[in-house]
Parts: sequence; structure tokens; C-alpha cells
Amino acid sequence: MDVFLFDAVRTPRGKGRPGGSLAAIPPVELVVQLVAALEARLGAEAVRACGHFALGCVTEVGVQGGHIALTSRIRAGLPETLPCQTLNNFCVSGLSAIAQSARRIALGEVGLAMAGGVESMSQVEFLADGADYYSDMRLARSLGWAPVGLAADLMAAREGIERAALDAVTLRSHHRARAAWAAGRFEASVIPVHSLDGTVALGADENVRDLGDGSGLATMRLAFDGVGAAGFDEIILEQRPELGGLPHVHTLAHCPPIADGAGLVLLGSAEAGQAAGLRPVARILAMAETADDHVLQLTAGFSALEQALSRAKLSLSDMGAIEFMEAFAATIAKFDRDYGADPDRVNVNGGHLAMGHPMGASGAILAGTLLDAMRRLDAELGVVAATGGVGVGAAMVLERV
Repeated sequence: MDVFLFDAVRTPRGKGRPGGSLAAIPPVELVVQLVAALEARLGAEAVRACGHFALGCVTEVGVQGGHIALTSRIRAGLPETLPCQTLNNFCVSGLSAIAQSARRIALGEVGLAMAGGVESMSQVEFLADGADYYSDMRLARSLGWAPVGLAADLMAAREGIERAALDAVTLRSHHRARAAWAAGRFEASVIPVHSLDGTVALGADENVRDLGDGSGLATMRLAFDGVGAAGFDEIILEQRPELGGLPHVHTLAHCPPIADGAGLVLLGSAEAGQAAGLRPVARILAMAETADDHVLQLTAGFSALEQALSRAKLSLSDMGAIEFMEAFAATIAKFDRDYGADPDRVNVNGGHLAMGHPMGASGAILAGTLLDAMRRLDAELGVVAATGGVGVGAAMVLERV
């Protein structure tokens, strides 16, 4: 059974730290406001006809604990009979949530579904779940685990990607994001977030910066040399002794800013959509979720991309729009070099390096950003690929209808 996307909305991405514009907004409230936006755009009856609701969320503690999809359903006033799922597949969680819902639809279990993700990194810090291997060096060594930023340096070292290339893709991301916002390219998909008093808390992604000609990037200090020296470089080199050493090249500018945000997609079968009075915007042609080397960590997005294209019996050159997650500067620099895709079709409205990475929401946000790009480029076909820590990846091929 074919599965269609009927709409995709997202919040702006706020700075994921105290003082960020969304730091006082509970993550559940971000989801509630997106549900309300879908009801306003598509009709409350269509949203209430959904048979499943899935949310990706990585750090499920504190205000994000206690099954946040279920809590969001209750707070949004959705039917008590709507089954919910909260899932964690690290940085690809939002795309995994959409894929899970698409499979339910394809199997005929439900006709319509809502799926996406949410993360408030200002209120729930990165690694706040406190897994034992984060701090137990003996256990980390047995697993070959190191913080994901070191995997970005590892990719740059293995691939021969130099600092200048990292600066170039970072500058491009910010320039394109600034241009996209100035041109109003996100007006159809970004829903301003309101505070509890009704005022607008945030209407645009607030991590985007004016980097000028980018010359300041060359003077920024390294981000991961300290954590590497604390013992994690040694763990990586035990796993990859052929390197002989691990040069550090990424700065904070080469990392997607931690962020707050949420994204939601409404999807379903043609029949269910027609019954609810919905008009599809895209059809899912293929999906892939992959796992790869847990030491290298950041390679599964590439394998997911290739697997999804293969399942669709298409090639990257067939894609009129491409969203490849800027997990770190090294990942998009490797993509540019290895795939040779037309740069005017890749991340045309900027990417994560500029706008930020609300972990559980990122995959869903990128799916919506792909639809934005396909509309702008009048592209019939498009692909979104996301990559995450410890070797997880996901991708999806879409066809505009």
C-alpha cells in the first residue's frame, strides 16, 4: 500500500541552553502547538482520525520522561483511544518515528498517523540520561565508545578532510540559512512558538549567524582535544591503531548547535486521506534504517542513503532535492566530495550546522525541510538522510504528487 505525506510542520529551533528563546517552554508544549497547527491547517477531524502517534525523543528523563508522546497526546486533547509510541534511535529518532508510522499504514493497521520528534536540550542536557559508559572509562573501553564529537575528528582523519573544508561547508550552511529566512522560504512550514501568555517566544531559527566571509572560523579553538586527552583518544586508537594518532580539527562552529525544537508530519494511505478531505503533497517511495561501525559512528547515514535509493531503484542523480544531515562538518564535507552531487540541490536552504540539532526532532524536521526544498526547486523526487552517534542511520525517498 502506498503511503503519502499530507503535511509537515516544525517549530523554529531555539538555542539549547538556559537563556534560549524556548528554554522556558516545556517540550510537550512544543508538540501541542504543532498538533494545533495541523488541526488549523487540515481540520481537527482529520487529525483526530489518526490511528497512531509516534514521537522521537533521545533523552527521556526529567521533563522529557514518562512517555512524552502519551503526555503530548493528553495535553493536546487528542482521543484517549489514540495509541502512542515514544522512541529513541539517537539522532535519527524523528525519521525513525515517521518510518514506523509508515509501516503501520502500509500494513493496513491504521489509515492516518502523526509522527515526528521533540527535544529540549536547554532543559534536558546532552547525556543527561547518565548511561554508565559515559563516565565509566573501563566500560567505555570495553565498548570502544567515545563521545560522538571525537568520531567527527576520526572521520576527518580517516578521510583526509582538512580544516579549510570544514570551514567552507559551515560558512555555506549559515549563508544559505540566512538567505532562506530572508526570502521567506520557511513561512509555509515553520510554526512560531507562543509563550503561555500568548506572546511569540520564537518565530525563526535563532542559531543562524552572520559569519561574514568566514575568516573568523580559522581562529576558533578546537572543541574535542580536551575530552580526547581525558582518555577517549586512547580508546579510539585501541580500536583503530592504524591511525597512529587522532588529530583534532573540529571547532564548535563545525558542530551543529544543540537546540530546542519539534517537528510533526501527518501521513497516511490515499483512501484514508481522501476520506478525511486531505490532499497529499508527497509519496514515500522507499525507506531505510541502518546500523554501522559503532566506533566510526557517523557512517550509517551514507549506507541508509544508498539503501533507500537502491530500494526505490533510483540513483542520487535522479534526486531533484537532497537533504543530507550536517551531523558535523566532516560528514557533509565527505558527502560533497564522495558523491559529487550538484551543490545547488543539496541542503539548499541551509542545514544543521547553521540551524541546530534538537536530537529527537531532527529527522522529522529534515523530512519537512526536504519538502520545502522540493517545492522551491520544483523537484519531482527528493531524498533525506540522517546519521547519528554510535552508528545509526535513516533515509527516505519522496516523490511529489
